[in-house]
Amino acid sequence: MTDDEAIALALAEAEAAAMRGEVPVGAVLVDGEGAVIAQDGNRILELSDPTAHAEMVVMRMAARKLANERLIGTTLYVTLEPCAMCTGAISLARVARLVFAADDPKGGAVLHGPKFFEQPTCHHRPVVARAGDAVQASEQLKAFFRARRTP
Repeated sequence: MTDDEAIALALAEAEAAAMRGEVPVGAVLVDGEGAVIAQDGNRILELSDPTAHAEMVVMRMAARKLANERLIGTTLYVTLEPCAMCTGAISLARVARLVFAADDPKGGAVLHGPKFFEQPTCHHRPVVARAGDAVQASEQLKAFFRARRTP
């Protein structure tokens, strides 16, 4: 599976999240061979859980499926730059690669804000890459919030 194909799956999960009334962010975790281990979108409202970001949900699913909290050799694909909570969890899970589509200048913690993986206290730094249609991922979010603001 290519990076763009995996991001396309994540975008579909983001769309499904939006249909559930969740902020449209999707994530897909694949193993070293490119096989999908887990995929999902935000479930914060559904689960009444402020930590149920797409990345967290997918890493939890994968850890249970693999019976291991370490997700060594995996790649996490996300439609939006992960926040500080998710980047911390990505580091703790030892995800090998992180690939995301859209920047998040307000809440992102990879290229923006705390730049978590650049901190000396970060014990594991995944390879970070960009892929997919950043414009589509960004527009999904903008459309979602625009619809919420329109009376």
